[in-house]
Amino acid sequence: MRNVPIKIKKLKIKTQNFGFLFVILIFAFYILIFDCYAAPCYGTKMPEKNKFFVGVGTHTIFKRYLEDEFGKLRSAQNFLLVSYGVFNWLSIDLKGGAGNIKQHPVGSDEVDYPTNFAGGYGFRLKLYDGKSSNAARNNESTAIKNKLANGAKIVFGFQHISVHPKSIHLGTVKNRAILDDWQVSLLASRDFSRKSGIPPAIKQWAGKKLTPYLGTRWSRVDYIHRVDDSRKRKMSDLTKSIGLIYGLDIAVTERIWINLEGGAFDSEALAGSINFKF
Repeated sequence: MRNVPIKIKKLKIKTQNFGFLFVILIFAFYILIFDCYAAPCYGTKMPEKNKFFVGVGTHTIFKRYLEDEFGKLRSAQNFLLVSYGVFNWLSIDLKGGAGNIKQHPVGSDEVDYPTNFAGGYGFRLKLYDGKSSNAARNNESTAIKNKLANGAKIVFGFQHISVHPKSIHLGTVKNRAILDDWQVSLLASRDFSRKSGIPPAIKQWAGKKLTPYLGTRWSRVDYIHRVDDSRKRKMSDLTKSIGLIYGLDIAVTERIWINLEGGAFDSEALAGSINFKF
Protein backbone atom coordinates (compact mmCIF):
# COMPACT_ATOMS: atom_id res chain seq x y z
CA MET A 1 0.00 0.00 0.00
CA ARG A 2 2.92 2.34 0.51
CA ASN A 3 3.60 2.26 -3.25
CA VAL A 4 0.12 3.56 -4.10
CA PRO A 5 0.91 7.30 -3.52
CA ILE A 6 4.05 6.94 -5.64
CA LYS A 7 2.10 5.34 -8.51
CA ILE A 8 -0.56 8.04 -8.30
CA LYS A 9 2.15 10.72 -8.40
CA LYS A 10 3.75 9.12 -11.48
CA LEU A 11 0.34 8.91 -13.15
CA LYS A 12 -0.25 12.62 -12.50
CA ILE A 13 3.13 13.50 -14.03
CA LYS A 14 2.38 11.41 -17.14
CA THR A 15 -1.03 13.07 -17.45
CA GLN A 16 0.57 16.52 -17.18
CA ASN A 17 3.13 15.56 -19.82
CA PHE A 18 0.51 14.35 -22.29
CA GLY A 19 -1.62 17.43 -21.60
CA PHE A 20 1.31 19.74 -22.25
CA LEU A 21 2.15 17.96 -25.53
CA PHE A 22 -1.51 18.19 -26.56
CA VAL A 23 -1.48 21.96 -26.01
CA ILE A 24 1.67 22.27 -28.17
CA LEU A 25 0.06 20.28 -31.00
CA ILE A 26 -3.11 22.40 -30.87
CA PHE A 27 -1.00 25.59 -30.89
CA ALA A 28 0.91 24.44 -33.99
CA PHE A 29 -2.34 23.39 -35.68
CA TYR A 30 -3.90 26.81 -35.17
CA ILE A 31 -0.81 28.49 -36.59
CA LEU A 32 -1.24 26.45 -39.77
CA ILE A 33 -4.94 27.15 -40.34
CA PHE A 34 -5.59 30.67 -39.08
CA ASP A 35 -4.87 34.14 -40.43
CA CYS A 36 -1.39 35.52 -40.74
CA TYR A 37 -0.18 38.99 -41.51
CA ALA A 38 1.62 40.28 -44.57
CA ALA A 39 5.40 39.83 -44.74
CA PRO A 40 6.63 37.25 -42.18
CA CYS A 41 8.42 38.62 -39.10
CA TYR A 42 11.13 35.91 -38.78
CA GLY A 43 10.55 35.52 -35.03
CA THR A 44 13.00 36.45 -32.25
CA LYS A 45 15.83 34.07 -33.24
CA MET A 46 18.68 36.23 -34.57
CA PRO A 47 22.23 35.44 -35.76
CA GLU A 48 25.14 36.47 -33.56
CA LYS A 49 27.71 39.00 -34.78
CA ASN A 50 29.33 37.93 -38.09
CA LYS A 51 27.15 34.78 -38.25
CA PHE A 52 24.62 33.77 -40.93
CA PHE A 53 21.20 32.15 -41.01
CA VAL A 54 20.16 30.65 -44.37
CA GLY A 55 16.77 29.14 -45.13
CA VAL A 56 14.01 28.45 -47.61
CA GLY A 57 10.53 29.76 -46.97
CA THR A 58 7.05 30.03 -48.42
CA HIS A 59 4.49 32.76 -47.91
CA THR A 60 0.94 32.58 -49.26
CA ILE A 61 -1.58 35.42 -49.03
CA PHE A 62 -5.02 33.86 -49.41
CA LYS A 63 -6.91 37.13 -49.15
CA ARG A 64 -6.00 40.79 -48.71
CA TYR A 65 -8.61 43.49 -49.20
CA LEU A 66 -7.75 46.60 -51.22
CA GLU A 67 -9.27 50.05 -51.28
CA ASP A 68 -12.29 50.99 -53.38
CA GLU A 69 -13.24 48.95 -56.45
CA PHE A 70 -9.92 47.08 -56.60
CA GLY A 71 -11.43 44.32 -54.46
CA LYS A 72 -8.90 41.84 -53.10
CA LEU A 73 -5.72 40.02 -54.09
CA ARG A 74 -3.88 36.76 -53.55
CA SER A 75 -0.20 35.90 -53.85
CA ALA A 76 2.05 32.85 -53.50
CA GLN A 77 5.76 33.49 -52.83
CA ASN A 78 8.82 31.25 -52.33
CA PHE A 79 12.15 32.59 -51.12
CA LEU A 80 15.75 31.85 -50.29
CA LEU A 81 16.31 33.57 -46.93
CA VAL A 82 19.58 35.04 -45.62
CA SER A 83 20.09 36.82 -42.30
CA TYR A 84 23.42 38.33 -41.24
CA GLY A 85 24.36 39.42 -37.73
CA VAL A 86 25.89 42.90 -37.95
CA PHE A 87 26.00 42.93 -34.15
CA ASN A 88 24.54 40.57 -31.57
CA TRP A 89 21.58 42.97 -31.35
CA LEU A 90 21.18 43.85 -35.06
CA SER A 91 20.54 41.58 -38.06
CA ILE A 92 19.98 42.32 -41.75
CA ASP A 93 17.36 40.09 -43.43
CA LEU A 94 17.36 39.48 -47.20
CA LYS A 95 15.22 37.27 -49.42
CA GLY A 96 15.06 36.43 -53.11
CA GLY A 97 12.82 34.15 -55.10
CA ALA A 98 9.61 34.14 -57.11
CA GLY A 99 5.95 35.03 -56.68
CA ASN A 100 2.66 35.66 -58.44
CA ILE A 101 -0.34 37.96 -58.04
CA LYS A 102 -4.03 37.14 -58.45
CA GLN A 103 -6.17 40.27 -58.27
CA HIS A 104 -9.97 40.18 -58.15
CA PRO A 105 -11.65 43.57 -58.85
CA VAL A 106 -15.18 44.16 -57.60
CA GLY A 107 -17.68 42.91 -60.19
CA SER A 108 -15.01 41.47 -62.53
CA ASP A 109 -13.16 38.21 -63.11
CA GLU A 110 -9.88 37.52 -61.32
CA VAL A 111 -6.73 38.64 -63.13
CA ASP A 112 -3.87 36.14 -62.89
CA TYR A 113 -0.30 37.48 -63.23
CA PRO A 114 2.11 34.52 -63.69
CA THR A 115 5.06 33.82 -61.38
CA ASN A 116 8.20 35.89 -61.78
CA PHE A 117 10.83 37.61 -59.62
CA ALA A 118 10.15 38.50 -55.97
CA GLY A 119 12.51 39.79 -53.30
CA GLY A 120 12.69 41.61 -50.02
CA TYR A 121 14.80 43.13 -47.28
CA GLY A 122 14.56 44.20 -43.67
CA PHE A 123 16.25 44.35 -40.31
CA ARG A 124 15.65 43.34 -36.71
CA LEU A 125 16.77 44.99 -33.46
CA LYS A 126 17.04 43.00 -30.26
CA LEU A 127 15.70 45.39 -27.64
CA TYR A 128 16.00 42.98 -24.72
CA ASP A 129 17.61 39.58 -24.07
CA GLY A 130 16.91 38.05 -20.66
CA LYS A 131 19.72 35.50 -20.92
CA SER A 132 22.47 38.07 -21.44
CA SER A 133 20.85 40.48 -19.01
CA ASN A 134 20.71 37.78 -16.36
CA ALA A 135 24.45 37.17 -16.61
CA ALA A 136 25.06 40.78 -15.64
CA ARG A 137 22.58 40.55 -12.76
CA ASN A 138 23.95 37.60 -10.85
CA ASN A 139 24.43 39.76 -7.77
CA GLU A 140 20.86 41.03 -7.72
CA SER A 141 18.71 39.64 -4.94
CA THR A 142 15.31 40.51 -6.39
CA ALA A 143 13.73 37.20 -7.38
CA ILE A 144 10.94 38.82 -9.38
CA LYS A 145 13.34 40.62 -11.70
CA ASN A 146 15.29 37.45 -12.31
CA LYS A 147 12.12 35.51 -13.00
CA LEU A 148 10.97 38.03 -15.57
CA ALA A 149 14.40 38.23 -17.17
CA ASN A 150 15.01 34.50 -17.56
CA GLY A 151 14.78 33.51 -21.22
CA ALA A 152 12.76 36.55 -22.36
CA LYS A 153 13.50 38.36 -25.64
CA ILE A 154 11.98 41.44 -27.23
CA VAL A 155 12.67 42.17 -30.91
CA PHE A 156 11.62 45.08 -33.14
CA GLY A 157 11.59 44.44 -36.88
CA PHE A 158 10.96 45.99 -40.29
CA GLN A 159 10.35 43.87 -43.42
CA HIS A 160 9.52 44.66 -47.06
CA ILE A 161 8.56 42.29 -49.90
CA SER A 162 8.15 43.25 -53.57
CA VAL A 163 6.62 40.86 -56.12
CA HIS A 164 7.05 41.53 -59.87
CA PRO A 165 5.05 38.91 -61.82
CA LYS A 166 4.98 38.61 -65.61
CA SER A 167 2.77 41.02 -67.56
CA ILE A 168 -0.37 39.80 -69.32
CA HIS A 169 -2.60 41.00 -72.16
CA LEU A 170 -6.32 41.48 -71.60
CA GLY A 171 -7.52 41.70 -75.15
CA THR A 172 -4.99 43.95 -76.85
CA VAL A 173 -4.14 45.90 -73.68
CA LYS A 174 -0.93 45.12 -71.80
CA ASN A 175 -1.35 44.89 -68.01
CA ARG A 176 1.46 44.82 -65.45
CA ALA A 177 1.30 44.55 -61.68
CA ILE A 178 3.58 44.91 -58.64
CA LEU A 179 2.84 43.97 -55.04
CA ASP A 180 4.64 45.97 -52.34
CA ASP A 181 4.31 44.57 -48.82
CA TRP A 182 5.48 46.60 -45.78
CA GLN A 183 5.39 45.85 -42.08
CA VAL A 184 6.90 46.78 -38.72
CA SER A 185 6.60 44.46 -35.74
CA LEU A 186 7.31 44.10 -32.04
CA LEU A 187 7.72 40.51 -30.81
CA ALA A 188 8.45 38.87 -27.46
CA SER A 189 9.44 35.27 -26.71
CA ARG A 190 10.05 33.20 -23.57
CA ASP A 191 12.32 30.18 -23.05
CA PHE A 192 10.26 27.14 -21.96
CA SER A 193 13.19 25.69 -20.01
CA ARG A 194 13.01 28.60 -17.56
CA LYS A 195 9.25 28.56 -17.02
CA SER A 196 7.92 27.21 -13.73
CA GLY A 197 4.90 24.93 -13.41
CA ILE A 198 5.97 22.60 -16.25
CA PRO A 199 7.01 18.97 -15.54
CA PRO A 200 10.83 18.68 -15.58
CA ALA A 201 10.98 16.14 -18.43
CA ILE A 202 8.79 18.29 -20.66
CA LYS A 203 10.57 21.45 -19.57
CA GLN A 204 13.94 20.00 -20.58
CA TRP A 205 12.59 18.85 -23.97
CA ALA A 206 10.54 21.98 -24.74
CA GLY A 207 13.31 24.32 -23.64
CA LYS A 208 15.59 22.83 -26.29
CA LYS A 209 12.98 22.35 -29.03
CA LEU A 210 10.34 25.09 -28.84
CA THR A 211 10.50 28.90 -28.83
CA PRO A 212 7.01 30.44 -29.01
CA TYR A 213 6.63 34.17 -29.62
CA LEU A 214 3.84 36.71 -29.48
CA GLY A 215 3.56 40.30 -30.64
CA THR A 216 1.90 42.96 -32.73
CA ARG A 217 2.46 44.40 -36.19
CA TRP A 218 1.41 47.23 -38.50
CA SER A 219 1.29 46.14 -42.15
CA ARG A 220 0.32 47.55 -45.52
CA VAL A 221 0.13 46.06 -49.03
CA ASP A 222 0.26 48.26 -52.16
CA TYR A 223 -1.06 46.98 -55.48
CA ILE A 224 0.56 48.87 -58.37
CA HIS A 225 -1.32 48.42 -61.64
CA ARG A 226 -0.03 49.58 -65.03
CA VAL A 227 -2.23 49.65 -68.14
CA ASP A 228 0.01 50.66 -71.05
CA ASP A 229 1.53 53.94 -69.73
CA SER A 230 -1.10 54.58 -67.05
CA ARG A 231 -0.01 53.71 -63.48
CA LYS A 232 -2.20 53.41 -60.37
CA ARG A 233 -1.21 52.54 -56.81
CA LYS A 234 -3.89 51.18 -54.50
CA MET A 235 -3.28 50.48 -50.82
CA SER A 236 -4.74 47.68 -48.76
CA ASP A 237 -7.64 48.42 -46.44
CA LEU A 238 -5.94 50.47 -43.73
CA THR A 239 -8.67 49.63 -41.21
CA LYS A 240 -7.15 46.13 -41.10
CA SER A 241 -3.48 46.99 -40.63
CA ILE A 242 -2.84 46.30 -36.93
CA GLY A 243 -3.21 43.01 -35.16
CA LEU A 244 -1.82 40.09 -33.19
CA ILE A 245 1.08 37.83 -34.21
CA TYR A 246 1.87 34.39 -32.80
CA GLY A 247 4.62 32.09 -33.96
CA LEU A 248 6.75 29.11 -33.10
CA ASP A 249 10.36 28.06 -33.76
CA ILE A 250 10.80 24.28 -33.66
CA ALA A 251 14.39 23.05 -33.35
CA VAL A 252 15.25 20.00 -35.48
CA THR A 253 18.93 19.99 -34.47
CA GLU A 254 21.21 22.58 -32.85
CA ARG A 255 21.69 24.22 -36.28
CA ILE A 256 18.37 23.54 -38.01
CA TRP A 257 14.90 24.78 -37.08
CA ILE A 258 11.42 25.29 -38.54
CA ASN A 259 9.52 28.56 -38.22
CA LEU A 260 5.70 28.79 -38.35
CA GLU A 261 3.83 32.06 -38.04
CA GLY A 262 0.19 33.13 -37.80
CA GLY A 263 -1.93 36.03 -36.64
CA ALA A 264 -5.32 37.71 -36.55
CA PHE A 265 -7.12 40.88 -37.70
CA ASP A 266 -5.24 41.25 -40.99
CA SER A 267 -4.94 39.35 -44.28
CA GLU A 268 -5.57 35.62 -44.52
CA ALA A 269 -2.14 34.08 -45.10
CA LEU A 270 0.37 31.48 -43.98
CA ALA A 271 4.16 31.62 -43.56
CA GLY A 272 6.65 28.83 -42.91
CA SER A 273 10.37 28.19 -43.38
CA ILE A 274 13.20 25.78 -42.61
CA ASN A 275 16.42 27.48 -41.51
CA PHE A 276 20.11 26.64 -41.05
CA LYS A 277 22.68 28.29 -38.79
CA PHE A 278 26.24 28.93 -40.05
